[in-house]
Amino acid sequence: MEAVVQSYFPVLVFLAIAGALSFIMIAAPFLLARLKPDAEKLSPYECGFEPFDDARGRFDVRFYLVAILFIIFDLEVAFLFPWAVSLSKIGMLGFWSMMIFLGILTIGFLYEWKKGALDWE
Repeated sequence: MEAVVQSYFPVLVFLAIAGALSFIMIAAPFLLARLKPDAEKLSPYECGFEPFDDARGRFDVRFYLVAILFIIFDLEVAFLFPWAVSLSKIGMLGFWSMMIFLGILTIGFLYEWKKGALDWE
């Protein structure tokens, strides 16, 4: 039993240090920061709109479309980096499976473009 405890001791030390640093990083701003409230600092800001408008206002659907397109292409890049690093090991099957993946994304992008989702007025 003592061998098990000794093998997990570095993990416990790491968790204790991580917890202490987390607490210090959260508590330090409350102790060290100077409080200078300002009307500009206290006002809410949202997507470049005037902050003193109705909070239940409707957003244009193009904001959501741009956000979804960003997530799709960000995810594509997240898949491309590991694929490019391991391309020599995965062979032609890995290459063509990524080409199919990129083709599907390209078809979706062209569909969005054709429907006018990327046109901004």
